[in-house]
Amino acid sequence: MTNNPTTDTADVFAMEPPERRLLDRRKALVTGADSGIGQAIAYRLAAHGAAVAINHVGDSTVAEAMVRKIESAGGKAITLPMDVTQEEQVRRAFARTAGAFHGLDLLVNNAGIERPFRLVDMELEWWQKVIDVNLTGTFLCSREAARIMLERGSRGAIVNITSVHETIPWAEYSHYCASKGGQRMFAQSIARELAPHGIRVLSVAPGAIETPINKDVLADPQRRKTVEDEIPLGRWGKVSDVAGVVAFLASERADYIVGSTVFVDGGMTLYPRFV
Repeated sequence: MTNNPTTDTADVFAMEPPERRLLDRRKALVTGADSGIGQAIAYRLAAHGAAVAINHVGDSTVAEAMVRKIESAGGKAITLPMDVTQEEQVRRAFARTAGAFHGLDLLVNNAGIERPFRLVDMELEWWQKVIDVNLTGTFLCSREAARIMLERGSRGAIVNITSVHETIPWAEYSHYCASKGGQRMFAQSIARELAPHGIRVLSVAPGAIETPINKDVLADPQRRKTVEDEIPLGRWGKVSDVAGVVAFLASERADYIVGSTVFVDGGMTLYPRFV
């Protein structure tokens, strides 16, 4: 598992040397791949030799720029508009990916949203929206990926990006925690179904990661330190920390890892008030 930040940024992209590539000839789809952790994962998979479908919703500008960077460096990628909550869009997008790449053997369920609400103030609309994207979207995408892999007899992997909040309660984010806890149990359940067919299902649970969604906290020195005080390693994570773990778990080097959650959190889940 390598940790080369040049493969995880919008500014610079480079392929890994052939002898270090973990995912040559793999065919991947990453949801929510045009920003933050998803973008880093898409770049990292491509750097390791995978063809990557870069999912986005709405404006395709960033996704198109990512494709150009990857292809100019010798990799392969396509843009993939898709709302993960819309069943027909998911079906069409997965069919398009399988057609473009002549198959699919790696799905990373990364798309997710969050917004704080006290329980007494939470509107049903926002409860449903978070569950729809984070949990139902994971179901719809996993189902289509499994259908393609099983039909073609492909050995493959489905990697769900969950959160430390699949296990750590978080006040004002009950909908988010419910969705992430649900992802964990969903992954473990389908792992039992799919492992006999050579399809591994895993989860990666990031902790506090420096991404645009956390920009307000990161810009406030006191709030930033409050989070750092809960991390034994003493620092926020980087998107490259998560991307490197995903690439490893998706590769044959992790072939005996099934149904597990790998926490990428600097030890946050070990903090005394969480255990």
